Amino acid sequence: MDLPLADIRVIDLTVARAGPTCVRQLADWGADVIRVEPPGKPADDQAARDALAGGRHASDFQHLHRNKRSLSLNLKSLAGREVLLRLVDTADVLVENMRPPVKERLGFDFGTVHARNPRLVYASLSGFGQDGPYGDRGGVDQIAQGMGGLMSVTGLPGTGPTRAGIPVSDLAAGLYLAIGVLVALHDRDRTGTGRWVQTSLLESMIAMMDFQATRWTIDRQVPGQAGNHHPTSVPMGCFATADGYVNIGAADGRLLRAFCSVIGLPWLPGDPRFDSLDKRSANRAELNALVAGQLRTRTTAAWVSALNEAGVPCGPVYRMDEVFADPQVEHLAMTQTVQHPVLGPLAIVRNAVRITGGPDTVRTPAPDRGDHTDEVLTGLGYSPAEIGRLRAQEVI
Repeated sequence: MDLPLADIRVIDLTVARAGPTCVRQLADWGADVIRVEPPGKPADDQAARDALAGGRHASDFQHLHRNKRSLSLNLKSLAGREVLLRLVDTADVLVENMRPPVKERLGFDFGTVHARNPRLVYASLSGFGQDGPYGDRGGVDQIAQGMGGLMSVTGLPGTGPTRAGIPVSDLAAGLYLAIGVLVALHDRDRTGTGRWVQTSLLESMIAMMDFQATRWTIDRQVPGQAGNHHPTSVPMGCFATADGYVNIGAADGRLLRAFCSVIGLPWLPGDPRFDSLDKRSANRAELNALVAGQLRTRTTAAWVSALNEAGVPCGPVYRMDEVFADPQVEHLAMTQTVQHPVLGPLAIVRNAVRITGGPDTVRTPAPDRGDHTDEVLTGLGYSPAEIGRLRAQEVI
């Protein structure tokens, strides 16, 4: 199949999660992604980062690095850097998440790479930005969740800051950077020049705060924790049922009237305490207590059926095993199976986006270290003898 990004070559110099998340978006749509890794036993810091994914054959690593090729290369050697620069000559995109001093010391900073290949899009991901007071600091997801405000609005009121259950800033930074890369590629098609695309965990986390951020920047309100209920719309949130939990969204108008009728509180929308959005927000504890009392009387499945029949948005709260057993999730085919030479068949979560007539977004498992070294070097014009010398010198 003619893959949408098949004509794009990407050099992947990233580690951890945010950078690989960006590159994975490009690989899913067919870009020729070459992941550059140190040869042999990884350095201690690389081993620590790989441990975040549980090792190369762990599910997390397989999910992060599917659809890529692997080139083992010692970038601390002169010969290794020359290989990378020859690869730069053939590439459209380079993605990296080194601290600024590191890439400058190794000679892979934007200025050097841009001078070598002015058409290449150079994409950088960092903890806090490429410069400024924190530009040289390393960053991880939970630090960004805290500094970006997410932990202050997550969790039950009064319980203190709470991290989200997924690495939100890592994933957001990777997705934002992938969008930036695609924008820059489009711009290059018009101008002939590649640009430097940048984001950070902190910037991405603040952007993900969305309306919670603008409640401060525009309204000068400091949002707090609202637990499992929507911070501004009432009733909208998670309630216990006779056998589990249900999420409902019925904050106003027809939805509120239908919801209250189904759960046995038809009088509630006209009650003077609750007959406007402002009043429902001011009296949210009393209103939620009334709703909770009703929802505890039936099972989750019964409420989901009755409320959906009335057109009220609602749904169960699943464990992960229940997620993939849901008939709609089965219909959406959210996993695609690849064959790993050691692990056998692997069900990998596919890209969330589908394109009419487009390809499967999971095609190959994550490569083992250096699986494609000879293949990539041959494509760059290295002879078998030259490849042998590089291997003997432990450059590859």
